[in-house]
Amino acid sequence: MDQRFTCCIAGGGPAGMMLGVLLARAGVKVCVLEKHQDFFRDFRGDTIHPSTLRMMEELGWLDEFLKLPHQDVQRLYMQFGETRIEMADFTHLPITTKFIALMPQWDFLNFLAEKGRAYPGFDLKMSTEATGLVYDGDRVTGVKAKTPDGEITIAADLVVAADGRNSTLRPAAGFVPKNFGAPMDVMWFRLPRLPTDTEESQGRFDAGHIFIMLQRGDYWQCAFVIPKGGDAATRAAGLDAFRKSVGELLPFDPSRANAIADWDHVKLLTVAVDRLKQWSKPGFLCIGDAAHAMSPIGGVGVNLAVQDAVATANRLWQPLKEGDLQMSDLRAIQSRRTFPTAATQRLQLIIQNNVISKALTAKGPLKPPLFMRLVAKFPILARFTARVLGLGFRPEHIAQHIRASNGR
Repeated sequence: MDQRFTCCIAGGGPAGMMLGVLLARAGVKVCVLEKHQDFFRDFRGDTIHPSTLRMMEELGWLDEFLKLPHQDVQRLYMQFGETRIEMADFTHLPITTKFIALMPQWDFLNFLAEKGRAYPGFDLKMSTEATGLVYDGDRVTGVKAKTPDGEITIAADLVVAADGRNSTLRPAAGFVPKNFGAPMDVMWFRLPRLPTDTEESQGRFDAGHIFIMLQRGDYWQCAFVIPKGGDAATRAAGLDAFRKSVGELLPFDPSRANAIADWDHVKLLTVAVDRLKQWSKPGFLCIGDAAHAMSPIGGVGVNLAVQDAVATANRLWQPLKEGDLQMSDLRAIQSRRTFPTAATQRLQLIIQNNVISKALTAKGPLKPPLFMRLVAKFPILARFTARVLGLGFRPEHIAQHIRASNGR
């Protein structure tokens, strides 16, 4: 073995970075492997929900974190045909951070990396891609990785796969997720935002079209929802046709869509909803998208991944530090996180099947679904949707020991 750590985490996304930082803060010797040379990749999940902001507060980092460039979203609006509805009102949440922060994910990850480096047991290895697992009998004992200088092998008491929905380590462990299906994919792009534009992030549902706009200061981050597998056909129809479809959905001058200069500016997000039946085996654990890919509905994926990381750190810091990690500890992570994961995915599937599919296939005027009509009639229900969206079904809190620790 080239190096040894108590815990080796594959994947420097929200789940991997948060877990690495929390374990190092608790005094565990941990390394995080990130295959890219930096965190700068566009059109990733940029929604930092109140549940994650509260964790920043619990760590004493909230004020510093909110100095990073971001936009506060206190309310979310949806439009069905000509009917506009306030779907979520975060201003009544029973916490300090009563909003969603729209923040580039690279800023979030760089912030965590900076905090992690303050702890002596934290090692972030960039340009280092996990390629396989090392076994001793049935037990995972390490990771094989590729670096610019060649291949290395890292020994660890625990290997955590936080390497996303296209995980390399998950199949290496023999794990195959159950796919629940998705009727759509998403084409992401940016449009310039003018000072005269609305401040509101919003979504629009029309017959055959769904369009989301997130207010990002001087630009709009836009999501054009298409039927599953429809990317090739959309591109084949030509850029002018795409611009025309986008322009018809904009709440301002349709010519703004001409800012889409070429197809290179339009990125495809292939939507998947899946979940592992088994998250762990001796010496190995999957969390975040490696354990459960989420639909982009509600932008909850990043925040569920962070919740997984917190639950994992809370349960495992002590047995890892004491060298007494048991399978019961690993199974406890899945036991705790299955309900909020499954409940969130179930809600996403209901929305996919009863709202998104119907909108994409509708031929005539579109009316809001029953629940949304109820929200329009009884605005107090917007507080309920904000609670589910902003805090989730089982929000985690960082353990007192980790909060009080200084990395030793």
